Amino acid sequence: MRILRNYILSELAASFLVSLGIFTFVLLMGNMIKLAELVITKGIPLNTCVLLFGYMTPYLLSYSIPMSILTGTIITFGRLSSDNEITAMRASGISLFRITSSLILIGLMLSVGSCILNDRVLPQAHYKSRKLVEEIGMKKPAAALEAGTFIKSFKNYIIFVYEVRGNRLSGIRIYQPQQDKPTRTIVAESGEFIPMPKRGGVKIRLEKGMSDEPDPKYPGRFFRLKFNSYELFLRLKGANRQLDKKPKDMTIDELNREIKDFKEKSIDVFPLVTEIHKKIALSFAALAFIFIGVPIALLTKRGEHAVGFGLSLGVIIIYYILMVAAEAISLKGIANPALVMWAPDALLIVFGFGLALFTLER
Repeated sequence: MRILRNYILSELAASFLVSLGIFTFVLLMGNMIKLAELVITKGIPLNTCVLLFGYMTPYLLSYSIPMSILTGTIITFGRLSSDNEITAMRASGISLFRITSSLILIGLMLSVGSCILNDRVLPQAHYKSRKLVEEIGMKKPAAALEAGTFIKSFKNYIIFVYEVRGNRLSGIRIYQPQQDKPTRTIVAESGEFIPMPKRGGVKIRLEKGMSDEPDPKYPGRFFRLKFNSYELFLRLKGANRQLDKKPKDMTIDELNREIKDFKEKSIDVFPLVTEIHKKIALSFAALAFIFIGVPIALLTKRGEHAVGFGLSLGVIIIYYILMVAAEAISLKGIANPALVMWAPDALLIVFGFGLALFTLER
């Protein structure tokens, strides 16, 4: 049995590592494109982007690890089933439970490791990435700008830019909403941002445009002023203050302390309770995927990598759709977060048991 166990685990380890590399690479590619854009078009230092990339890695691993163990399980047991090795094992008196017991233990170990990753490493990395992004915005405001998007990062102003090249801007519209008064509008053909981190904002120098200026006699009215050069100081929202932690930035201990404090103030704690159960439930997705992966592989009897990846992607999509739906229900307070957030894991395990019993009867 020891030789058989080592044989199955070695097959699983190879498929798991290949899948982990592929899934992590695919998830990284989307972020690498964004980071490359920051370096090439936004002028952000490469070392800063590498640091930001490092902070993103734990988040990607929290998804790629469960996905990889599912794919590895389907590929491994699909090949063993297609070669009739599972049939030979069962004919020798070895039950399906004994065949998969070591695999379940591996899934449990991965789930506990993922739980530590999601509770300890991921919140710190997420919070540090937010702080780094804010620092980038302070030092290089144009890095946060995206052409064709309304920018609401500045106090009292909304900005729309048609084209961004480094710190140079083209086709600029600046809106200043005012209570009980018409919105002030500034339009300029071009301009540039000048970072002023010590003042908590930026100076924008506009060129060739028009500005709505208040009429001295009738402050509620504006007159149109043409200019060749116009300077305006914009203060960043949240400048010179400590960055508040979001639920994703908190460990379970921090979330529990926040829940206790909010309950004393009669504040709704559903989002915080949901985040706690989401961290743990996502961690144990690795174990749930093993329960569903083994019977799927035994039923399909296909050991090709392409088939394995295709089947695993189908299960992964269904699982994360269920998780998103469960989170939405939990956040609205429709159901108890302790029950609804674990529902996707429970459904996979129950369905896996049902498929396993069906497989044994065949």
